[in-house]
Amino acid sequence: MLSYGVFDAKNRLTGLLDQVEAGEEIVITRRGHPVARLVPIDAGFDRAGARRVADGLRAASRGQTLDGLPIAALVAEGRR
Repeated sequence: MLSYGVFDAKNRLTGLLDQVEAGEEIVITRRGHPVARLVPIDAGFDRAGARRVADGLRAASRGQTLDGLPIAALVAEGRR
């Protein structure tokens, strides 16, 4: 992780943003003490990936039981 003082960070902001965009994390310091951190913003929610994970969990739970009780029955019991 790179570290820059406030004065340097102000003068190099465009370059620092390029580095952050490339995945680097940068700490901004004031008088040697960290005061801020520049980090990349997440690309966003991956709906397709979440759907694949949920489908995989559903497929893995099919036919599973707990002490002989099907999971669907346990879920239904918990909803009453």
